[in-house]
Amino acid sequence: MRRHVEIVPKRRSRLFEALIKRESELADRNRGTFFRSGRNSKNATRWRHKKYVGWLKITRIAGDVVSVDVNTRGRRGADWQLLQAFIGFVVRNFAEDVEAMHIHF
Repeated sequence: MRRHVEIVPKRRSRLFEALIKRESELADRNRGTFFRSGRNSKNATRWRHKKYVGWLKITRIAGDVVSVDVNTRGRRGADWQLLQAFIGFVVRNFAEDVEAMHIHF
């Protein structure tokens, strides 16, 4: 199953870089549940979750908007867990930096 999330940051907020930095900080302390996998580039990365099946493709698009594709390879009913974990990560760490979050089904 695929879901798509767009996160619009507040002005002057570099949300994509902040997400990457926070995940890296948590990984260095062996505390996070997300970890980077696959090839990374300047404007895109791929994350997996330690417990839930699937991955997130996180991309920076125009205007520093963060685009997230949630993919669970067709495992029906499993996408909500990965989506919930990611939204929780964003809210816990960056609630004050987010203007809007749109979920496309």
